[in-house]
Amino acid sequence: MSGWKLARRVGVVVLLAALLYYVVTFVQVWWAARQDDTRRSQAIVVLGAAQYNGRPSPVFRARLDHAATLYQRGLAPTVLVTGGVGVRDSLNEANVGRDYLVRLGIPDNAVLPLVGGHDTFTSIDQVKRWFDGRDSRRVLLVSDGFHMLRLQIIARRLGLTPYTSPATGSPIHANVRRNAGYLFAEGFKVPFTWLFQR
Repeated sequence: MSGWKLARRVGVVVLLAALLYYVVTFVQVWWAARQDDTRRSQAIVVLGAAQYNGRPSPVFRARLDHAATLYQRGLAPTVLVTGGVGVRDSLNEANVGRDYLVRLGIPDNAVLPLVGGHDTFTSIDQVKRWFDGRDSRRVLLVSDGFHMLRLQIIARRLGLTPYTSPATGSPIHANVRRNAGYLFAEGFKVPFTWLFQR
């Protein structure tokens, strides 16, 4: 067999292995998106999303509304809201989310903004720092369903005990094409998280 033919066969095998890995990862992302593992925890964490001049975007609002419902059910004594300042913004998502939850009737001292997280990893790292020195490491993570597997991986890697509760009222969840796009994107992001975010 010539070197060229061998290289082609190796290339095909590698491509098929990568495709299979992606398909398996996509199924895991899809499955995690459909699970609601709501349990009593030390804190509910809302992952930030866009805000518009002090108003949560529809996606962010759905996450905050879901977190408020979980709090009102007595599932945790504290709500942590993450999120930084977006491009061309002057307000950070965490404070906008905190103000929104207080307006919904969550006690002021029960909502804490964790500002400065510019991506999922740094946001969860801030949550981990909040948990430092506490006996319980149980955290209830609220975001869109597509986000759940990656959140679990990062939280476990940082020593937290994560449970997930997707915001099913999100406009992303309601839009089949948009939701599928995010699920497919997560199929690429999850392996990156496994390999590089330690």
